[in-house]
Amino acid sequence: MANYSLQLDSMFHALSDPTRRSVVGRLAQGPASISELAGRFDMALPSFLKHIRTLERGGWITTRKTGRVRTCELDGSSFDRVESWLGEQQGIWEARTDRLERFVTATQEAPST
Repeated sequence: MANYSLQLDSMFHALSDPTRRSVVGRLAQGPASISELAGRFDMALPSFLKHIRTLERGGWITTRKTGRVRTCELDGSSFDRVESWLGEQQGIWEARTDRLERFVTATQEAPST
């Protein structure tokens, strides 16, 4: 459970920055080189590479090097993990709102004394 929680922490941390969310959005269209991705942002390459490493550690992307070109690609399994966690949360909150609805309905139907 602790490892699962750490994975989720890392995944959500990676998405907490608008630059990284933009990179994920771009990679949804297909793989891209680091230089192609970095060209969209007004920052030094070493700073941009920190964002790439954070996305890699978070499990959102993979990179591969061919010659001198490093290419980034989305890792679809990360979406499955987040979707699973969100599904669990949805179930928890739906159960809570269902209990609240039953309570309110029972309270309204109960005769006043």
